[in-house]
Amino acid sequence: MIGIVGGLGPYGGLDITKKIIDETAARSDQEHLPLLLFSCPNLISDRTAYLLDKSNVNPGKAIAAILRQLEMAGATIAAIPSNTAHAEPIFSVVQDEMARMGSTLKLLHIVYETVRFVDENYPDTTVGILSTAGEQICSLYREAFIRKGFVVVEPEGSQQEKVNNAIYDEDYGIKAQPVPIANKAREDLLLVVDDLKKKGAQVIILGCAELPLAIPERDYNGMTVIDPNRILARALVHALAPDKLKPL
Repeated sequence: MIGIVGGLGPYGGLDITKKIIDETAARSDQEHLPLLLFSCPNLISDRTAYLLDKSNVNPGKAIAAILRQLEMAGATIAAIPSNTAHAEPIFSVVQDEMARMGSTLKLLHIVYETVRFVDENYPDTTVGILSTAGEQICSLYREAFIRKGFVVVEPEGSQQEKVNNAIYDEDYGIKAQPVPIANKAREDLLLVVDDLKKKGAQVIILGCAELPLAIPERDYNGMTVIDPNRILARALVHALAPDKLKPL
């Protein structure tokens, strides 16, 4: 059974659940894979706030507690559909807590799965990364791609501020207004993507679970757009039932 930690933000959990279904080859209800989604956002403190030292509550312990509950309910493989939650200061706590509790749950890593997918399908490309400020500070995707030999470009200064605001602004940000996405949030994100193309980007990584809600295209302005939630969904299907994974 697949277990999903929801609530980081809540639409991220719904999004990956839908994509697991979308990427599963099934001809009837009964052929779909068993799945548990635990969404309790009030239990998990903000990841970016912690990484930016605006909170002293590490969300890793709450995430680990939810993973343990998923395991006790029958999950054998699980994932956290939040890129920022995989930053080392948080994810290391998740791993330590799971080990302390004696967990045998297999936990996939959204960043490693995404980097592996790009390496296998788009080698020798320049990668542009959209992410939260917390992720950028932790070099989450940057270091993983550079280790594989990729050239990486990221927003800087006011461009990164556009990304942060498109996600977090209380009036038009995606977390505050996920449906429908505010025009300003999408427009600002696309301006940043266009700027990354000028820097040489050929592949764009939507390195925050909310970003695919605003940029659902798989290709934009001549660039390939990679949705880590979709890659993670495919990895979960492949790990549990490889014969049920739809071809790309």
